[in-house]
Amino acid sequence: MRPMTMTRARLTAGATAICATLAVVPVTASSDAAAAAATPVAAKAPAAPKNTGVRKRTQAIVRVDHVRRNILVGRGAVVRGKLQPGLKGHVVRLQRRTARGWATIDRTVTRMGGAYRFSFTPRSTGTLNLRVLFLGDKGARKSQRTAGRMNVFRQAQASWYALFGSRTACGQTLGYGTLGVAHKGLPCGTKLTLRYRGRSVQVRVIDRGPFIAGREFDLTSATKRALAFGDLGTVLVNR
Repeated sequence: MRPMTMTRARLTAGATAICATLAVVPVTASSDAAAAAATPVAAKAPAAPKNTGVRKRTQAIVRVDHVRRNILVGRGAVVRGKLQPGLKGHVVRLQRRTARGWATIDRTVTRMGGAYRFSFTPRSTGTLNLRVLFLGDKGARKSQRTAGRMNVFRQAQASWYALFGSRTACGQTLGYGTLGVAHKGLPCGTKLTLRYRGRSVQVRVIDRGPFIAGREFDLTSATKRALAFGDLGTVLVNR
């Protein structure tokens, strides 16, 4: 009977071990499920914006820093400035106003920091109304800036006269304060700018003369004082 007893004992021990194993399995499964439930679900990242392929252009600003206002005909004229904000490698144009509109007289490409420099040589006297123009391109928008006036002069020999109270050839009474010049060929009323040693004055042709060889203009007494001119000398005139 002993062998039978040992067999039963072994069966009883095996059954106990199986029950213990089955009891542990649900606990492990339950722990895994609880851990999964406790783990937060990561939020879905927003979709990246689509690339439309359109590049935003910079708003360019033309700046004029320097203009040589008074020059002699045949000499170099200079205009300098910048295309902001520091736009390098863009084409800018220097233009003058004509009876038919704006005409380009020089062009250049901006350098480091957007700097530009125009250099040209006027071939005739007169007053130039200038502007700097950037037409715009793929990287920047159009911009322009007026550069003011530039007077182009030539040299002329002048003297002065004072016949107060007399009637000029252009029908004007000459007084102590009358600004004007006498010239043999320019039409009466022609407006011109005279310059002498840094001083400038705008006058009109009001008389005929001078009738002495080598002299082109006769200045009235008031014009002479405005220029601090002597008795005879060289003036600059833009006609």
